[in-house]
Amino acid sequence: MVVDSQQGSLFAVPEPAADLANLRERCDACRRCGLAAGRQQVVISRGNPHARLMVIGEGPGAQEDATGLPFVGRAGQLLDQMLASVSLDSNQDVYICNVVKCRPPDNRKPTPEEMRACEPWLAIQIEAVDPPVVILAGATALEGVLGIRGGITRLRGQWHPWQGRWVMPVFHPSYLLRNPSRQKGSPRWLTWQDLQEVRRRLEAMTSGAAAPPG
Repeated sequence: MVVDSQQGSLFAVPEPAADLANLRERCDACRRCGLAAGRQQVVISRGNPHARLMVIGEGPGAQEDATGLPFVGRAGQLLDQMLASVSLDSNQDVYICNVVKCRPPDNRKPTPEEMRACEPWLAIQIEAVDPPVVILAGATALEGVLGIRGGITRLRGQWHPWQGRWVMPVFHPSYLLRNPSRQKGSPRWLTWQDLQEVRRRLEAMTSGAAAPPG
């Protein structure tokens, strides 16, 4: 397995990603949908833009809107813990973002129109980071990226080839907070199995035993 000596990470790559430096400035100026009117600030990303794994969630909540960083509330803390449980560091091994960059009122689900309005910004992130493996956290991310509605329970844990990448839908961490059981077959237990499969895929690709879909 190849370790990036600069990042000290098993799954980070040394080649620089495309420039993301002005993405926040461009999103700050965005008025493509009504969410801009109620935000405190845009929420772009956290983690490593050189990572080989991207996690895409739904949209910012109150803490994310206040800090400008995705997944920093209770759901984000659980996400970090679950990634760490399979030896993935959310600062080094993962790039984390959302389908929409502004907080929907009362943390409601983004509308299809709002997700479409934010598509160009997410597309820039995916192209710049160029991750071979993507986790879609929750039904909204599944809909926003793959266009599949209402299929998270059926499709979680299954690999989907998409734009030359492997995509894995998983339950959103906020759903796991509402279902804290760790018994076999529970949502949290299933998500842990899914994350282990993600790590195995990354290891296989790093060692050359597997390749992105054609």
